[in-house]
Amino acid sequence: MLKQIRHILEMIRFSHTVFALPFAFLAAVMAWTARDSNGNLVEFRWLHIIGITVCMVAARSAAMAFNRIVDREIDAENPRTNKRHLPAGVISLKSITWFTLGSSLSFVAGTLLFLPNPLPIWLSLPVLGFLLAYSYTKRFTSLAHFWLGAALMLAPISAWIAIRGTILLSDSTDIMPAVILGVSVLLWVAGFDIIYACQDFEFDQRAKLKSIPTRLGVVGSLRLAAVCHLGMIVALVALPFAHRLYGPQLDLGIIYWCGIFIVAVLLVYEHSLVRADDLTRVNMAFFNVNAIVSIGLFVVGTIDLLI
Repeated sequence: MLKQIRHILEMIRFSHTVFALPFAFLAAVMAWTARDSNGNLVEFRWLHIIGITVCMVAARSAAMAFNRIVDREIDAENPRTNKRHLPAGVISLKSITWFTLGSSLSFVAGTLLFLPNPLPIWLSLPVLGFLLAYSYTKRFTSLAHFWLGAALMLAPISAWIAIRGTILLSDSTDIMPAVILGVSVLLWVAGFDIIYACQDFEFDQRAKLKSIPTRLGVVGSLRLAAVCHLGMIVALVALPFAHRLYGPQLDLGIIYWCGIFIVAVLLVYEHSLVRADDLTRVNMAFFNVNAIVSIGLFVVGTIDLLI
């Protein structure tokens, strides 16, 4: 049983939860420290921390497992992925199907931790459907990378809704800071997913799968990925000024600005690791650098908001 669980966690790349979870936690800290129109703060509750963790882990696990089920035949034909657990027979289709169902139910059940705020439970099924639908996107649109980015964009937005739902029911503009942070996540994820997809350029062409690399080529894709990451930095720069349009004010200062600068340097480094004629360091760019970006932004943002 333990071996089977280990194989499932390896298959869904459980360690990659580090990409989205820090942004959900950063949005939570923002939600607790942002004052409403009357100058009041939302009450901090440990149950919300537990709820965000449960829902994030469960939703991502369900989406990743479902993706492996949907893509199992494609993965079996792709030399880069044919040794993954499902096509290699290490894990049975029945096991991963039950795991997907269990994770999905855990996600929906986790939203109950935010009651009496009704929004999380109301939105749980639409959100889950959007996450699972990503697995089919490469079959009909080259914009699949942006769908994935939008899926992870839901992490900070959902955390904000879970904590400030009662405020949102009376003032929908309150969500603006979470939306701006979410846009930065969307562009960040779309950018590095485009880079990652360059590895499958030739296979995707043969299999007639749709992606940015098959549409623009590797060189054009790397340029678009760079534009996405530039857009991420612009969104992060705009975040402290969101209140000038709508929503509550965030007390972000010098520590946050230093964090943005470091993130920009890391993204430049990430792109320096990958060239159109040399994709051997894509995995280093994909995991190592991006893990530092997500955790680093959470740390500097949280420190700046709390001190």
